[in-house]
Amino acid sequence: MTISITRVIAILFGAAATTWGAGAAFAQDTEQCAGLPSQGALKNALTLARNQANGGFNLDMWATVVNRDGLVCAVAFTGSDRGQQWPGSRVISAQKANTANAFSLPGLALSTANLYSAVQPGGSLYGLQHSNPVNTAVAYLGPATNFGTGSDPMVAHRIGGVNVFGGGLALYNSAHVLVGAIGVSGDSSCADHNIAWRTRNDLGLDHVPAGVSGDPARPDNIVYDITPQHGQQEGVSASGWGHPQCSPVATALAGSLPATSR
Repeated sequence: MTISITRVIAILFGAAATTWGAGAAFAQDTEQCAGLPSQGALKNALTLARNQANGGFNLDMWATVVNRDGLVCAVAFTGSDRGQQWPGSRVISAQKANTANAFSLPGLALSTANLYSAVQPGGSLYGLQHSNPVNTAVAYLGPATNFGTGSDPMVAHRIGGVNVFGGGLALYNSAHVLVGAIGVSGDSSCADHNIAWRTRNDLGLDHVPAGVSGDPARPDNIVYDITPQHGQQEGVSASGWGHPQCSPVATALAGSLPATSR
């Protein structure tokens, strides 16, 4: 079969254009992630946080950072290699990051832990957990050997998803600008919150303006105010922003987490 010179040139030109387009998109995405941690910085901060007492099962973790538009900028894990963490927690960490970003504002931060009670049946935000579904085409792109590395397939894509338990926090820079969010997953939800908090603190992106926790020093902290009610299967949160307790240690640690920066 003979292929004309003109067709060969067209094919080569098309391939070059596709390659250039991918490079241009990558450069744009890199610019969109300016001011957010690199994959290496995220991994280092996550590892430091995970190695502290957090009141969970002492498990290895996943973390994802998204920008203000919900674009995934970095994914990382702790441990010497992939497979030492719950595989399902990679996408959950991305959900948490998307949620904390999607429902925080320049003047008000909501952590994923703050949403638990509000989305229960009869709660003020019931149904929120069913909105903004995960982009499964992005979540399960391969190859899996790239998961949690600088080449993670979620990077430069919008993951979507809503998660309503501890581990997601909005990110505010030193100018008090909301620049995105971090999601952490891999342990109990309470330990996830503590680890996310320490990771954000280490990255210097915790200049949080206000929140619903009732603690001015930790505005978007997890709230443990759910108490059993007679005749009801579920407890009731006094504030409406409460989260179930996972362990006495995790609960105690939450009250002594580093104060947010001002």
